[in-house]
Amino acid sequence: MNVWKMGGLLSVCLAAAAWADKGPQVVDISKFAFTPKEITVAPGSKVVWINHDEVPHTVSGRDKSFVSKALDTDDRYEYVFDKEGDYAYFCAVHPYMTGVVHVRKP
Repeated sequence: MNVWKMGGLLSVCLAAAAWADKGPQVVDISKFAFTPKEITVAPGSKVVWINHDEVPHTVSGRDKSFVSKALDTDDRYEYVFDKEGDYAYFCAVHPYMTGVVHVRKP
């Protein structure tokens, strides 16, 4: 194998390892917004939403594939995204609060 192919293969392996080692992705719920509003994760990744507001919020998939209970201050909701796709979600209490989880292979 020539040096260029080995370097390219090493880059791909390092990128995949970095993606896999990220751990759970955290979405903060604060000031009546999901932050970040959109995230991209690999299949099998866990996403954690944490409510930092003083009022309850939910995390509800538009396709109903995931739905949290009402989250009080500092409550968290976790969901593992196994399949590729785009998962739009919102707060059922405040429907103008929206976000998207993009699930892509690295």
